[in-house]
Amino acid sequence: MIDEVKDNSRWWLLAAMGAILGVILLDETVIAVALPSIQSDLGVSTFAAHWFVNIYLLVLAVLACAAGRFADVIGARSLLIGGLVIFGAASTYGGFAADGADLFAARLVQGIGAACIFPLSIFVITVSFPEEERGMALGIYGAIGTCLLALGPLVGGLLTEYLSWRWIFWVNPPIVLLVAIIGWTFWRDPEQLPKEPFDLPGLVLLLAGLSALVFGIMQAQEGHWTEPTVALPVVGGLILLALLVVVEKRKAIPLIAVDLFANPAFTAYNLIIFAAQFSKMAIFIFGAIYLQNTLGVSPVIAGAALLPSVAPQILTSPIIGKTTDDNGPRAPALIGVLGVAVGIAIMAVGSMLSSFLVFLAGLLVLGLVMPALFIPPQNAILFIVKPEMRGQASGLAMTSQLMGGTVGMAICSTIYASTGSASWVFGVTAGVAFAIFVYALLATRSPAPQ
Repeated sequence: MIDEVKDNSRWWLLAAMGAILGVILLDETVIAVALPSIQSDLGVSTFAAHWFVNIYLLVLAVLACAAGRFADVIGARSLLIGGLVIFGAASTYGGFAADGADLFAARLVQGIGAACIFPLSIFVITVSFPEEERGMALGIYGAIGTCLLALGPLVGGLLTEYLSWRWIFWVNPPIVLLVAIIGWTFWRDPEQLPKEPFDLPGLVLLLAGLSALVFGIMQAQEGHWTEPTVALPVVGGLILLALLVVVEKRKAIPLIAVDLFANPAFTAYNLIIFAAQFSKMAIFIFGAIYLQNTLGVSPVIAGAALLPSVAPQILTSPIIGKTTDDNGPRAPALIGVLGVAVGIAIMAVGSMLSSFLVFLAGLLVLGLVMPALFIPPQNAILFIVKPEMRGQASGLAMTSQLMGGTVGMAICSTIYASTGSASWVFGVTAGVAFAIFVYALLATRSPAPQ
């Protein structure tokens, strides 16, 4: 009976962690088709509306890498439940936002909650399943998240058009409450390992440096790059991030193991993951804006039109996973990042020609290849480094992914504000992906030594 209860509990935990991953991913994309309605309803500028997306991504990117260390202090169970409460409360408040400041605050706090949840959801599954079932469990976990991610634009469109954009926030609390009940009921922290010292200086430098850099890039929408309000934050952010590298190299147990990036292959695979999240911002946020503002379609049609970029991933993910197992990660990762460059370039051409069919063809290419920017690089990263560094490497891969979204949103927002054209956003994004493809092609030519 004990074994049966234990067996049932891990499946309950898998379902709950997959669901909350889906909600976190949903909140990256569900807001995309609602942005024009939010902007109109709250009377905010395009600059402010884009910050509703990026503040969530920024806080999530910076704090997620520290969640594991926070869990050492207060326990994984307490931090997970606390993160769920924070996320659910912020979602509820966001739905009642009376102005832009309210919604900005809600999205910031949502990011804090998501940063507590995201890494710990992976930890819960890893601990709950034996090694021989762990890959299968993580695959199911990812598939649940991908399904909800795929529904994000359509759900956002349906809620915005037939109810209100406020419901994109109000759908979260019931799911969060259910996950919290399951987590509190079935999860118990494993025996604690010796606590490692927390790298507070590293966290402060990362938060300050990345925040200043992203703020400066976003501020370029309101002025020129040479203006102090733009140049000073950008330069200051770069200096702080350079100082972070110096500080982390001297730490015995750093927040970010920067020495790993001395390996060109490790850097290349992290850049591919970065490109994946960068590209998602262009596809979902500015794809939705283009469809509504330029082609004049409704939020529902915009959400449905974006589905080809995600729906095929449910089918292609296992195929790409098996190909990676059989043939290694290099070829599928390179094909993936090149495919994304081609897909977004087709979107750019379609938007320039005002051809919905060409635009749709680009989305379909992206839907077929996008999993190759996650599965093979993540697999490669774990086997490039020494076994004792795999935990750090996995955390860096997650940080690269989240920072790709944050920096990508900042750059794409600035390009759109400067040009007024989604075609430029897609073109520059395609260029970034192609540049990363060229670097990765050269950096991964020979197996990297451990």
